[in-house]
Amino acid sequence: MKRDKVIELFRRLRELNPHPTTELDYSTPFELLVAVILSAQATDVGVNKATKKLYPVANTPQAILDLGEDGLKRYISTIGLYNAKVKNVIATCRILVERHGGDVPRSREALEALPGVGRKTANVVLNTAFGEPTIAVDTHIFRVANRTGLAPGETVRAVEDKLDKVVPDEFRKDAHHWLILHGRYVCKARKPDCPVCAINDLCAYRHKTVTSGA
Repeated sequence: MKRDKVIELFRRLRELNPHPTTELDYSTPFELLVAVILSAQATDVGVNKATKKLYPVANTPQAILDLGEDGLKRYISTIGLYNAKVKNVIATCRILVERHGGDVPRSREALEALPGVGRKTANVVLNTAFGEPTIAVDTHIFRVANRTGLAPGETVRAVEDKLDKVVPDEFRKDAHHWLILHGRYVCKARKPDCPVCAINDLCAYRHKTVTSGA
């Protein structure tokens, strides 16, 4: 996609949603970190239901350590892969207390050293909690980047690297949220809603859907 089209694409997405943010509920960097760990292969809605009950009881690393694995399971057992996630959250909380004074670190290296935190989770925390211009490529962003021709790539990392190169600086901070929301609600996996898409004419997707009866 040529640069003028890239600029127009993000200009339109910004016009539709000037202040995008994550759909995970959180009020501190730690709450966001836990929510993102829990969101792997789970929906934001499902995670929010669980954390709505968990955070009033325990929303710091030490408080969750005090709950222990069995106590934490009672709050997140409705989330997929909860047994593994419980172990990761507990282990992460222990590291945060022992090595970071209970605070969430602001470096990628330190974040990725936490159990259950990969590059994508680190990017989400750096962007959403700390305002860094990182782009976390999930399945939605991978799909949008490839379908539209914005940043085609065969792997998540290839798409991320391409986005780093093509997204203009003025859009970098919010690009992650615009693309994920576009993929979640418009450029959906099985049937993209092309007739109502704000960037339809900029998109390189060959199999655009049409309105019913057209």
